[in-house]
Amino acid sequence: MADRLTQLQDTVNLQAENFCNAIGIIQQTSFPSKFPNFDRTGSQTPIQNPQQEDYAQLFAQLISRSAKDIDTLIESLPNEDSSTELQNQSLKRLEIENQEAAERLEEIVLKGEMLLGKIQNALEDIAQAQLNMQITMKNNMK
Repeated sequence: MADRLTQLQDTVNLQAENFCNAIGIIQQTSFPSKFPNFDRTGSQTPIQNPQQEDYAQLFAQLISRSAKDIDTLIESLPNEDSSTELQNQSLKRLEIENQEAAERLEEIVLKGEMLLGKIQNALEDIAQAQLNMQITMKNNMK
């Protein structure tokens, strides 16, 4: 899917095509105007299409629809002034959240290190107790 600027550019290009096509149809179907003191030689009648469609109505609808699409796309673009303010506010909020998360992480790491120390002490006590039991059992077997 295209971003909003690309969509806007495509819609503007479509609008330009609609204008060009509308002008082309006007040139094909309109009657020439007579200017005083100007003699024009050549065909004075436009090319007549056997199926006379309402091209004016068709192109008016196309141009109007494209204009509305362009307006909608322009309205959906971010405002430059508010965008900077919003970005700054968002960055400050993210920095605060990051700081709080870092503090929580430090607390958790300290608690984890304390638990690790307790577990190591308990394992050391267990290992010492097992050694003492083995020594006692060897002495009792003699």
